[in-house]
Amino acid sequence: MRKTPLLATLAIGLATALALAGCSGASSSSSASGTDATIAVGSQNEPVHLDNTAGSGSGVTEAFNGNVYEGLFKLTDDGKVEPLLATKYTTSEDGLTYTFTLREGVKFHGGSEFTSADVKRSIERVTADDSQSARKSQLAVISGIETPDAHTVVITLKSRSISLPYNLSYVWIYGPGVKDYKTAEDGTGPYTLGTWKRGSSLSIERWSGYWGQKAKNKEVVFDYFTDASALSNALLTNQVDIVTNIQSPDSLAQIKDNKDYTINDGKSTVKELLAFNDRVAPFDKAEVRKAVYSAIDTKKLLNSIWGDYGTLIGSMVPPSDPWYEDLTKVNPYDVSLAKKELAEAGYPDGFTFTLDTPSYDPHPAVAEFVKSELAKVGITVNINTISADEWYSKVFKEKNFEATLQEHVNDRDVVWYGNPDFYWGYNNPQVTQWVNEAEQSSTTAEQTAKLKLVNEQIAKDAASVWLYLTPQIVVASSDLSGYTVNGLNSTFYTYDIVKK
Repeated sequence: MRKTPLLATLAIGLATALALAGCSGASSSSSASGTDATIAVGSQNEPVHLDNTAGSGSGVTEAFNGNVYEGLFKLTDDGKVEPLLATKYTTSEDGLTYTFTLREGVKFHGGSEFTSADVKRSIERVTADDSQSARKSQLAVISGIETPDAHTVVITLKSRSISLPYNLSYVWIYGPGVKDYKTAEDGTGPYTLGTWKRGSSLSIERWSGYWGQKAKNKEVVFDYFTDASALSNALLTNQVDIVTNIQSPDSLAQIKDNKDYTINDGKSTVKELLAFNDRVAPFDKAEVRKAVYSAIDTKKLLNSIWGDYGTLIGSMVPPSDPWYEDLTKVNPYDVSLAKKELAEAGYPDGFTFTLDTPSYDPHPAVAEFVKSELAKVGITVNINTISADEWYSKVFKEKNFEATLQEHVNDRDVVWYGNPDFYWGYNNPQVTQWVNEAEQSSTTAEQTAKLKLVNEQIAKDAASVWLYLTPQIVVASSDLSGYTVNGLNSTFYTYDIVKK
């Protein structure tokens, strides 16, 4: 998946493309097998740097999460939360105090012992004023962190937070042995950082001092490409063993009937959005937003971008989320309906707006498609192509836009519609209340019920246009096994990969 270097670890956890010059001089796939194997991974998602609290992009998540760094909890490939550096926890009756028992006998790559002080420091890095972590706002509910002994952490909250263990699965526990986490690492995971050749590759190497089961391969090399065709060709010529997500569906025609490769159509959480600035006219009217939605043939768009792959969605919630519902019929493709809604909103002759469009795929093609579709109902779209940096400053920070395209990568991110200050400015007090009540639920059933209400309401209001859910097409050499196939938040666990 192509991701924005600045955004995936911000409060939005966005996915976009890296604009790197040229393509990798990919390392040849290793002939060694078993525990001596080097696994060559092809990706278009190079990190900007290595600190996921400082706007590193989702590339570092792909390479480092669970491989080099670990959290108190682990999010599995199917979305379940399991203990990792925490062995257990208890919750007070009022839900405001969590006591975590930490795993003993764990060391950082730098040699120091893992203790509660490291957990406290790592969480505080996420919640610091200058943090750009995706979980910063969710962890703002923390009012205090105490470390009564080396293997106990007590977290107190301002209000209930049923998602606390889930959110903590995204907090990497950093060791004290590094001055600049942007260029070096000190984690507890089964791999250490090997060599990073910027613009080309990044390697991670099996660590003999790992507390748990050792990695099943000796080394993993992420080879980075800026061109989807070059990435596919690298697989076909055995320069790489596996591609984390094929970006050119047309290239699959060369692979489908080849027994030397396995195509995995995994589950993605990447939503392609046409996001309105709901603060400004005419997008402050739900009728206008609904008209825009119904004027776009999302099925045709998905097919034009991804062929037979991908999924249509009717809200921000992908099928992998616990509160998913199929809401694709709420705003159906219907040109006559779109014209009727425009007229009722006071725009019978349409209007003109500027669409700020990131310059990397798939956004330019999506923008042209949207422009063509909306012209049929009298809406004129002026496409303003901008870089990732410009998007971050102009759209996300300054909120200086009318509408934009963006990929949102995280699961369970429907809650952002409960925040009126978020960049798209959707403001429905009832939705905000439901989001808050969901987080303060005492059971997952209560949480799910509330977020289904949120899901339904934002669809009724057409808070955004959810164009489609990007596919996660993992293609691997047939002699590989043990790799992850789903694209939950761009994580790619490598420690169980085995080469025959």
